[in-house]
Amino acid sequence: MLKHILRLPAAPGEPRVDQTPPEVRTSRRRLRACHECDWLMALPPLRPGQKADCPRCGHILATRHHRPAQRSMALAMSAMVALLMAVSFPFASFSVSGLGNRIELTETATTLIGFHQPLVGIAVILTIVVLPAIYLVGVIWLQLGLLQNEPLPASRTIARALAHLHRWMMADVFIIGALVSLFKVAGMADVELGLSFWAFCIFAVLLLLTTQSIDSDWMWFSLAGEPLAPEGARTGRTAASQGLAGCPTCGLVNRLDPMGRGHCQRCGERLHSRTPHSLQRTWALLVTAALMYIPANLYPIMTTTSLGQSSPSTIIGGVVELIQMGSWPVAAVIFVASVIVPVGKLVALAWLCLVVKRSAELNAVTRTRLYRLTEFIGRWSMVDVFVVAILVALIRAGSLMSIAPGPAALAFAAVVVLTMLAAMTFDPRLIWDTPPPRDSRHTQGTSG
Repeated sequence: MLKHILRLPAAPGEPRVDQTPPEVRTSRRRLRACHECDWLMALPPLRPGQKADCPRCGHILATRHHRPAQRSMALAMSAMVALLMAVSFPFASFSVSGLGNRIELTETATTLIGFHQPLVGIAVILTIVVLPAIYLVGVIWLQLGLLQNEPLPASRTIARALAHLHRWMMADVFIIGALVSLFKVAGMADVELGLSFWAFCIFAVLLLLTTQSIDSDWMWFSLAGEPLAPEGARTGRTAASQGLAGCPTCGLVNRLDPMGRGHCQRCGERLHSRTPHSLQRTWALLVTAALMYIPANLYPIMTTTSLGQSSPSTIIGGVVELIQMGSWPVAAVIFVASVIVPVGKLVALAWLCLVVKRSAELNAVTRTRLYRLTEFIGRWSMVDVFVVAILVALIRAGSLMSIAPGPAALAFAAVVVLTMLAAMTFDPRLIWDTPPPRDSRHTQGTSG
């Protein structure tokens, strides 16, 4: 019995994907289990520019791009060039009363380490330089092999890693933090943007486009084909009710053992019918984040020294100061990112954990959308941490004017990381394990 669908060779000089997308290369149905509601369905044929959504919860299952390998390769290489320029030239400079300072991008992290904030400094350099660079190199490595019709060594391992890396890359958030920092400094000194700043802006846009260009469905099919779906699998039902699970990394539907566990036979990812101890882990992370949020607000996040006098500033104090200076837009950005987002995320995830087992009367679609929102906005709370990193590196003019990080910087960075981990640990499929609301039963019955 045939165990795998083999990849068909492309004509000489022609990339395989452009002529034979996955749905054309196999005559059988390609099953997918939604990662958010566990609904089992057959992936329809897709043309470039089309996407497939889950009929039950609306989660995007696959997005087909025109010439995906070439697109991703071009964007990734362009982003790498922009990143190299961003770390090679001055980022910004300021001057006041004849004194000034000029910094490079990497100094936003190294300066924090010099102020005995190594964890915050490491988090900054990882999220804006190291992890994006690793991601881009991985994309180039994968697409180069696929364009040659022969995947390069370790391609499957790299493809798995890319699926977990993208949520920790925060170049776009850093740009917002840089703009907020420059607005704050502009009222105290003359600021000049360097070539690195503009290169990093271009890099942030290209990195975002690169992540959006990855056609993971096509990529995994091209890397490893697609094993036959488990026998007896029926669409229009949940995967768990049939002893199946969809791989969150490559999408393949696999048969689980009687304990509800297994490994994806295509990419090797661990599989579970439901994430083990999902609610307990989420609660533990939420409680820890809530406790860390207390010192993040009580202690100063940075201390400003002007003409020999030091003035510590908390998160809320900084917002009030910006309002008094008339910088309402900047104050609004800081308030939303540092107060509304983390508190809202804590409350939303706690509410989802509370109602997930006894909320049959609530709308599961609405709760799933709330989960998506909390997962999306969590990383934007890093804006305040990046503001501190940039100001500490840039404003260094001795007793005339300087800024030092406060103990709240580490506490707030911990809140951001912990809430992101809490959102990742929460299994949204638990929302759909309760009986669906009456007004959605008809929709769910006809979607299969």
